[in-house]
Amino acid sequence: MAQTSGQLGFYFLLICAHGLVDEWKVLNHCHRAKFAGYKHGNRANCLKGTRESVLDEIEQWAEDFEEPCVYWLNGLAGTGKSTIAQTIAERVCANGHLGASFFCSRDIADRSDLQLIFPTLAFQLAQNYPSFRSSLVPLLQSNPDIVGESLQAQMQSLIVEPLLSARISTVVLVDALDECKGEYPQSAFLRALGESVSEIPGVKFFITSRPEKDIVAGFSDLELELCKKTFLLHMVDRHTVDSDIHLFFEHELSRLSPKCNGIKGWPTDEQLNSLCQRAAGLFVYAVATVKFLDHGFRSPSHQLNAIMASPESTVYEGGVELKPYASLDSLYLSILKEAFNRYSAEDHEMIQSVLCTVILAYNPLSPTMISAILGFECNEVLSILESIQSLLVLHDDSKKPVQPFHKSFPDFIMNPTRCVDTRFSISPDHHIKLALHCIKLLDEFPEKNGWLISSDLPPAELDELEKRIEKSDVYKALVYAHSSWYQHLATSKYPTADVLSALSHFLKQKFLFWAAMISPSVAVNALNVAILWLIKVTPNIDMGLTQSLRIIEKKSQWLLGSFRLRMLLHPSSLITGISNLAQEFQQVIGLELLKITNNG
Repeated sequence: MAQTSGQLGFYFLLICAHGLVDEWKVLNHCHRAKFAGYKHGNRANCLKGTRESVLDEIEQWAEDFEEPCVYWLNGLAGTGKSTIAQTIAERVCANGHLGASFFCSRDIADRSDLQLIFPTLAFQLAQNYPSFRSSLVPLLQSNPDIVGESLQAQMQSLIVEPLLSARISTVVLVDALDECKGEYPQSAFLRALGESVSEIPGVKFFITSRPEKDIVAGFSDLELELCKKTFLLHMVDRHTVDSDIHLFFEHELSRLSPKCNGIKGWPTDEQLNSLCQRAAGLFVYAVATVKFLDHGFRSPSHQLNAIMASPESTVYEGGVELKPYASLDSLYLSILKEAFNRYSAEDHEMIQSVLCTVILAYNPLSPTMISAILGFECNEVLSILESIQSLLVLHDDSKKPVQPFHKSFPDFIMNPTRCVDTRFSISPDHHIKLALHCIKLLDEFPEKNGWLISSDLPPAELDELEKRIEKSDVYKALVYAHSSWYQHLATSKYPTADVLSALSHFLKQKFLFWAAMISPSVAVNALNVAILWLIKVTPNIDMGLTQSLRIIEKKSQWLLGSFRLRMLLHPSSLITGISNLAQEFQQVIGLELLKITNNG
């Protein structure tokens, strides 16, 4: 009998385990942003002894469920919002109250997509709370396409309904909401939150962002106005902020002092006080300064002298207009000049191309991928990146992605009124150059690199070769080019003859190859976007060509709408449809190119 009971117990556990596996199968099919939680990334937390008052207030709010259920940490760029959010996430998690976190990032496509915030939060809540998971899975099974629905529908189905069933108390954190973009404005996320948050009183939402117009408007909606608490980080007493920044400088520069060749008393009190004054209340200035001192090819003392020699920008101009980023701009420009002043004018074109790619790429690219896309040697790209590594997240492994260390650097370098040196200033117009590089890369492969794979190879060798190719950075660069050339094109404001010529050749020779090789659905969407772009940026295009483009655009929309069914039932007709579309579009581009050439 005991054996029978043991067997029953074993089968019961087996059934439970099988059910759990089935639940995770459903959850893993839910589209979400990977690596968006607080445990991923290289974010630092607050230095001990700094930010104590704001951290204490937020922790008290998180533990007191009589407090408003939404907390908005509102601060200008560079005031330390993400560092505070990281610290709060770690502390609340240590207390067992953190249910989910989403750290938005403009540099990473899925972490800047508003449509993925609620699905990602729901997935993490399901990881942390079995009762939530048990309620969420049936909802996903009944509506697997919920990720594509409105933010209000997502909030209700993925967050509210499972939380009501699970009856849990938890804290949910969303950092840098201002870095999201896409079909919906950020206020749409806040509106969805405001409409439903009162239904789940045991759940608290901690949100950080810059005070951008759309977000301020979203938080001003009546539903959120009644249940939110706001902390203005940039309005904290300046003396308190300066004391924290001074403590940070003391801690970090004492760590660097052994590298100063035995200089006693480095840094001096005068230098520390000057750095704090230059920081102008911005923690990002302090972080960027330390990175510059630590990563230069010269000693920290030499690097610090270079900063001290640069103009000490004032916060006020003419005693009237507040310029909160004047000191930061001066620092960034000093770092760029220190790194690149020794280069020739010809080199500066290469420098700007590399900077453009790092700043404008839709997903972070590794140095080896950048070299493949731009056609430069990898050591040339690395040399440029290493010269300004204090402004970047740059790894020892050249196969790992590189990105700006803080969003204030792209803000600076893309604003011509702030980055006044035209050698470094980057304009959105540079997207057209990236589009051209992506198109050329696709057009020149595989012949240029000897990647034509012989069908005579034995199956095992063929399979092994394909796996090696797919793991290579060159292949990853090709995947990026295939999925992004049309996005860069769509951001451009004008067509150029070289871009139209390259696009025409690509559509004629290689478009179908890459559509079949990587993704037919991306190819159809790319055609649709490119057609709409050409209509938009050529207002003087002939009426006949416009009508032709409109007809092709309608065909591409129809092909997109029937894509899934065709893929299942008639894949060959799908490829034929893509081929015909590309051919028609290429002919129109050829006519427009001829007109531009004749007019030129």
